[in-house]
Amino acid sequence: MPEITTELVAEWGVPALIALGSLAVIVVALVLGVRFARRGKRARIRAERALADLGALVVRLDDATEELELEIGMSSALYDGRPPASLRRARLTAQHTRDDAFAAYSAVTAEGTLPAHQVAESKRLTIAVQKALDVIANAHAENEAWLAENTTAAEQVEVARQRLDEIAERMGDPSALREELARIADESEWEDAADADTAARDALDEACEHLRAAEEKATDPALSARDDLTACEKALARAENASQLLEETHRLVQHATLAVGDEQLGAAAAIRAAAGTQLATDPAHAPKLAEAIRVSSAALDSAMQIAERRPVAANERIARLRDQLDIALAGARTQQQQLRGARSALPGSLAAARSALARSEAVVTGAEIDARVRLDSARRELAFARQAQDPIEALDASRRARRDAEEATTLAKDRKRRR
Repeated sequence: MPEITTELVAEWGVPALIALGSLAVIVVALVLGVRFARRGKRARIRAERALADLGALVVRLDDATEELELEIGMSSALYDGRPPASLRRARLTAQHTRDDAFAAYSAVTAEGTLPAHQVAESKRLTIAVQKALDVIANAHAENEAWLAENTTAAEQVEVARQRLDEIAERMGDPSALREELARIADESEWEDAADADTAARDALDEACEHLRAAEEKATDPALSARDDLTACEKALARAENASQLLEETHRLVQHATLAVGDEQLGAAAAIRAAAGTQLATDPAHAPKLAEAIRVSSAALDSAMQIAERRPVAANERIARLRDQLDIALAGARTQQQQLRGARSALPGSLAAARSALARSEAVVTGAEIDARVRLDSARRELAFARQAQDPIEALDASRRARRDAEEATTLAKDRKRRR
C-alpha cells in the first residue's frame, strides 16, 4: 500500500473533491429544476387550464343529470309507471360520478396542491365524467328509439297533460303563501322567493303553451311533438321548483318564528355558563373571554330587537354568536361542558344551516363549478350533521354546512353581477 503523502493527496484528493462538488451542484440543479417544473408559472398555467376544462365538463354532467330526471319523469308513465331501465342505470351512474367529481374537484383545488397533481387528477376525472356523459347520451338514444317504436305522439301528449294537471293541483295558489310571508315577516326574510309565485305561474302558463303546440303537431304524422313536449316538461320543472322554493321559505320562516324564543333562552344560558367558566379560568385568558361574553351579550340583544319581523336573521345571529363564544371557550371547558353546550346549540345551528342552504339553492342555478361544489359540500355536511350521534361532531358539521352554503351563495351572486 503506497504511503499517503501531501503530494498524493493533492494529486488525487483535490480532483475527487472537485468532482464530488460538481456532482452535488448538478444534483441540486436537477432538484431545483424538477421543483420549478412542478411549481413554476408554466406548470400553474397548465393546471389552471386543466381545472377550468374539468370544471366546465362537471357542470355539463350536473346539468345533464338534472335533465335526465326530467326525461325519466316524462317517460315513466309510458313504461307502465316505472322508469326505463336504461335511464335508471344512467341516473345512478351520473349521480355517483357527479358527486365523486364534486368532492374530488374540491380536494384537488385546495390550497397547496401541486400543479402536477392537479393536471393528473383532472385527466382522471375527465375520463370518468366523459364516460358518464356517454352513458347518458346512449340511454337517451335508447329511450327515444323505444318511444318512437312503442308509443304514439297522442299518448305522449296525454301523459304530459296528466303531469301538468297534477303539478298545477299540487301548486295550488302560490300567491297565497307569498301573502302569508308578507304578513308574518319582512321581505328580507324571503327576498329570494319574492318572485317565486309569479315565476311558478309564468312557467305553468309556458308549459300549457308548449302542450298546446304538441297537441297540434300530434295530429300531423309529418311533424314531431317531442321538442314541445320536452320544453313543456322543463317549464313544469321550473314551475314546481319555484313553488317548492316558496313552500320551503314559508316553512323556514314559520319554524324560525316558533324557535326564536328557545334560541334566545339557550344563548342566554350559554353566556351565563361562559361567565361562570371565566371565574375559574387562567387569569391570562380571562380578559379575552370577558370580551367575548360582552360581545355575545350585545349580539343577543341585537338579535332579539329584530326577532319579531326577522326571525330567520335573528336565529342566524344567535347561531353565529354561539360559534364565537365556543371559540373563545376552546380549551377552557370540560368534555361534559362541551357536550352540554353542543346539545344546546345544535338545533339552532341546524336551522341556520337549513335556511342558508335554502337561500343557496335558490340562487345557485346555472352557476359555475365553484358555487356548485360549495353547494354540494353544504348538502353533504348537513346530511352528516343530521345523522351524527356525537353532538359535538354534528354541531361542527352544521357550522361547516352553513359556511359552505353562504360561500356558494356569494360565488353565484358575484358571477351574476359580473355578467
